[in-house]
Amino acid sequence: MDRNSLIGLLLIGVIMIASTYYFKPEPAAPEVVKKTQVDSSKATQEQRQLKDASATAIAPTTEAGVNLWNAPTIERAASDTFILENEKIKIYFLAKGGMPVQAELKEHLTWQKKTLTLFDNNQLYFRFPAYLGIDGTNQIQFVPKPINNNQLEFNAQASDGSTIALKWTLKPNSYQASLESGFNFKENSPAIASSNVNLRWISNAPGKEKNRQNERDNATVYYKSASTGEVDKLNPLGLDSLAAPEHFSWIAFKQQFFTSAILPQKPLLSGGLISTRSGSSAEDVKTFTANFNIDQKLSDRTPLKIDFYFGPTHYSTLKEAGQDLQLQIPLGWGIFGWVNKFLVIPVFNWLDTYGLNYGIVILFLTIIIKLILFPFQFKSYLSQAKMRVLKPEMDELNKKYENEDPLKKQQALMALYKEAGVNPLGGCFPLLLQLPILLAMFNFFPNAIELRQQSFLWADDLSTFDSILTLPFSIPVYGDHVSLFALLMTISTIIYTMMNNSLSVQNEQMKQMKWMMYLMPVVFLLVLNSYAAGLNYYYFLANIITFGQQFAFTKLVDEKKIHAKIQANKLKPASQKTSSFQQKLEEMAKKRGYNPPKK
Repeated sequence: MDRNSLIGLLLIGVIMIASTYYFKPEPAAPEVVKKTQVDSSKATQEQRQLKDASATAIAPTTEAGVNLWNAPTIERAASDTFILENEKIKIYFLAKGGMPVQAELKEHLTWQKKTLTLFDNNQLYFRFPAYLGIDGTNQIQFVPKPINNNQLEFNAQASDGSTIALKWTLKPNSYQASLESGFNFKENSPAIASSNVNLRWISNAPGKEKNRQNERDNATVYYKSASTGEVDKLNPLGLDSLAAPEHFSWIAFKQQFFTSAILPQKPLLSGGLISTRSGSSAEDVKTFTANFNIDQKLSDRTPLKIDFYFGPTHYSTLKEAGQDLQLQIPLGWGIFGWVNKFLVIPVFNWLDTYGLNYGIVILFLTIIIKLILFPFQFKSYLSQAKMRVLKPEMDELNKKYENEDPLKKQQALMALYKEAGVNPLGGCFPLLLQLPILLAMFNFFPNAIELRQQSFLWADDLSTFDSILTLPFSIPVYGDHVSLFALLMTISTIIYTMMNNSLSVQNEQMKQMKWMMYLMPVVFLLVLNSYAAGLNYYYFLANIITFGQQFAFTKLVDEKKIHAKIQANKLKPASQKTSSFQQKLEEMAKKRGYNPPKK
């Protein structure tokens, strides 16, 4: 590993660490946290009221008008709880409100192997202007009409003949549900004609994962702009809120591996509010809130259709649901995201079709990626071999110009490289070309739901850290546990560094900086100890395969032949083409009164 190769490796390390800390959002401002914490107590009270909603169907009389929906002719159902279910999901509804209050996913469990509740104490309802005498559909006792396991209707009629109809449809073998709502108000006042349909959604997310803090740090509200098509999110690190400055196409309450999304056929208007706040208990992740007007008037008799997604953040499943829902999975920005979308995910999904253990899938994925990178790594090794062959001549130049201007020595070295046909940056560029895949994996493994609760060797869940020892104390940055995969990754990286040091060409200055080469694996150990076991396992496998490649390179590359070729290159006429780097060196030399020798 020459100086340029080390610089490339250090750049990779710096960018990896920077991507962890620099690109993550800042914690919410204190005043926002304070405000949302105050609001959370109100949300808790509202959720308790919703939980007991089946006990009563009486809505209060408001100052703005009489509650026409509290008519004595309203029919009461034998049961206030109704269910829609298919092979994947089970959704609970209350007759009061006619909306889902809880959802369970059948194909997933919590880390304690219990039923996975996507949300509970859910409040989803249409809000009405005060003059209608009622806050919204959450105060109406609907008459339910079950059609089958996949369809359910709720109807309500006021004493003045006004009606509201809510029809829910759950697609078979899917996480998608749709709501078709119809409003028919007898009062044809200008206020109704000018009022938009308003929707309020408050959803509480119970904890599901082993690492509760990490789960909270990955829970936030995502949204898609209707005008630009861009997907953005609230700050996941803490509590945050946003008064929507533009129309949104959809809003999603995303947890670490699961999401609840609303996708109305008409845009959500600007001026609404979305926020995250503390959960109603210590076991909850967060409480999400959205309050929006929909681009349809209350006086419009056209049925309003709204689609919902209640399910896992699985890339292919979200993509199939449409409207770019898959963009709420953080796969990395720019080229790193492209590598995941067009290389890592397709190869991973293809390997997954064979029904292998995910530890074996990661092994084959690593082999395939290392085969793709093989030409670049071979070129890097070949460049190092050329530098080793030139080392005696480089040492002579260093000794010759020991007391001269350093620029003169650099100029002489560049002339030697040009004469021998060697690119001094040849070992650096191949390493930098590997950076996109390196960082793509850094985003892929912690967000791959396929690895959730999948065991391999001593790791019981490849989507979170593996622990062979729980410490009685917590070490800053490192944590309170020992990850064996992180240790193996670190040890293999140090061995690889030692092996490269024995093969690389280093000057005195680089020898003095050797400690930095061993510091980087230790830094990685501190950072990656709490990351997904699958990620550390991948890096460990990559190091092991690299050892094998280095051994193969020593058999394939004959340094005697390289030396002979370099000597032959010296006998050829010097190329008139000069690199931009060398041109700059020559310009700097001329400014200092040194004219390079002409050939």
